Amino acid sequence: MKKNVFFFLGLCLFAFLATSVLSVAQEDLPGGKDHPLLTRMPNFYISGYKYKEFDQADFKNDKGEDIKIEGHKYHIGYEIKKEKKAPSELQILRNYENAIQKIGGSMAYEAPGEAWLKVEKSGKITWIYVYAHCDGGCYELTIVEKKAMAQEVIADAKSLAQDISSTGHASVYGIHFDFNKANVKPESEPTLKEIAKLLKQNPKLRLYVVGHSDNVGEINYNMKLSQARAEAVVKALVTKYGVAQNRLNPYGVGPLAPVASNETEEGRALNRRVELVKD
Repeated sequence: MKKNVFFFLGLCLFAFLATSVLSVAQEDLPGGKDHPLLTRMPNFYISGYKYKEFDQADFKNDKGEDIKIEGHKYHIGYEIKKEKKAPSELQILRNYENAIQKIGGSMAYEAPGEAWLKVEKSGKITWIYVYAHCDGGCYELTIVEKKAMAQEVIADAKSLAQDISSTGHASVYGIHFDFNKANVKPESEPTLKEIAKLLKQNPKLRLYVVGHSDNVGEINYNMKLSQARAEAVVKALVTKYGVAQNRLNPYGVGPLAPVASNETEEGRALNRRVELVKD
């Protein structure tokens, strides 16, 4: 029994000493770093840091309703250095609110000691939760860069052929573009290969390659962008994969044929697509 007591006391002493060493150092936790969008409050150091490639976190929308956001997730804890004056909890919240507003973001919701912020930049939506406590002596950031989980399985030639045979068209979501641009990104290659394979296996098949967009922005701009993206896909299939030009016709219909509501981010993501339509 005494041995167990001494063992427990030894563990407590070790934990105390380890915590004391880190506290005295007052340096950033090894591996910890600020998020690229945000700097820290003056005189604070990183006391906790976690990053996950894909995870979810709870946030609040502008109505105060709980929502779950998925994507790259960061959790960063900060503590004030000793002998430094801590700001108020409200001061911490306002600093982050102002920082987000300067880059085009906004406050989604606020409560005592808490703020939920949102910013859309370079085509990426980032949610930030700020939790200030310890009378301003420490605060935490939970940040999620929203994204859909990368598809492990892309549409293959067989499934595309089945969709076209049964419905006359097939939606394709594996073709990627930079925000507001028509350049086909390199990660689109697996999907383009499957489209080329589809055409090779069906030598009489001719397709309309139709670009679609969500309804964000002016309709004339979206029409032009969707046309340019359709043309870029056709060009890639012809130049890189040897598909005959006369088998493909590019068209852009912008936001005129949605498959989901444009009222939600998820719906808009579904509407931004390329479709293969049998000619």
